[in-house]
Amino acid sequence: MQLSDKSARQLYAEIKANPTRKRFGMGRVPALINVDPQKAYTCVGEFATAYETDPRQMDYINELAEAFRERGFPVVWTHVAYMESGEDCGIWGTRTNTPDSLQNIKVGSRRSEFDDRLKIDRVRDIIVNKRMASAFFETNLGSIFNFHGVDTVVVTGGSTSGCVRATVVDSLQRSYRTIVPEECVADKHESPHFANLYDMALKYADVISVQETLAQVRALPPKGGAK
Repeated sequence: MQLSDKSARQLYAEIKANPTRKRFGMGRVPALINVDPQKAYTCVGEFATAYETDPRQMDYINELAEAFRERGFPVVWTHVAYMESGEDCGIWGTRTNTPDSLQNIKVGSRRSEFDDRLKIDRVRDIIVNKRMASAFFETNLGSIFNFHGVDTVVVTGGSTSGCVRATVVDSLQRSYRTIVPEECVADKHESPHFANLYDMALKYADVISVQETLAQVRALPPKGGAK
């Protein structure tokens, strides 16, 4: 193991400035997965579990979602919400039991609601109530993406070190080209945020700017005659 006194931010900045890995690139049919942009994690000052990294994160996510819709590509929004008993959180929900605990994000609660700043098309977009970290775990995304012929997954949301990373790893393991727009993911603390951007960039995904991601999506021909 190499020893270093550099911070996670510094390590990430180094590989960002001098990439050592070939990019996976954008395929022909991307899907956008917005991981858990819900009030429990976005309403800073209201909920102890909330955090913010880039103050324009929600604006960028909206811009991405619109670009995907314009070309007929799938837009997915996930959120966690559990039964009153919390049993569908499984063993994950047994470590703590406070009002802020994961399993106490109840179906229909304010904590389970999407951030009010988001522009969600509830007719066209795909909304997934996930129970575990990855957006793919025991959800129907695999069959939906197969139907659409998806070959690329763009991941936004939070947290970078938790549900975003789990979704990114699962995406790559399903052989999707995987992209993380840096400004569109967030975490509670900078160390896990940058450590996981570093790790994903080296192993699992193209970590690039939101503007480059938008440019790549907008360069693709519309799917199925979308306008």
